[in-house]
Amino acid sequence: MGKNQPDLLPGTLDMLILKTLTRAPLHGYGIAQSIKRLSDDVLTVEEGSLYPALQRLLLQGWVKAEWKMTDTRRRARYYTLTAAGRKQLGLELSQFEQVIGAIGRVLRDAEA
Repeated sequence: MGKNQPDLLPGTLDMLILKTLTRAPLHGYGIAQSIKRLSDDVLTVEEGSLYPALQRLLLQGWVKAEWKMTDTRRRARYYTLTAAGRKQLGLELSQFEQVIGAIGRVLRDAEA
């Protein structure tokens, strides 16, 4: 029986990518693997979601990209967080914490 994977909340993929890139520049596969590993295999980012998100972040100026060689001697596009991306990440984290707090309050009140 396959393991059910929870869906990401709308808008969280960009935030997760930006946060992942605070650690080091990574290529797309590295970003997906980092998110999977850090979430203890709970969150899986599919290529069909990851690469459009990275393109969106590039267009916004929140990340920049350059071609480099991987450890396995393959060309890959490495993404780096920009100053504008750091600022955006701060905004997104703040909004996310507000939403999570609000959801928690509703859930606690519903139990009472």
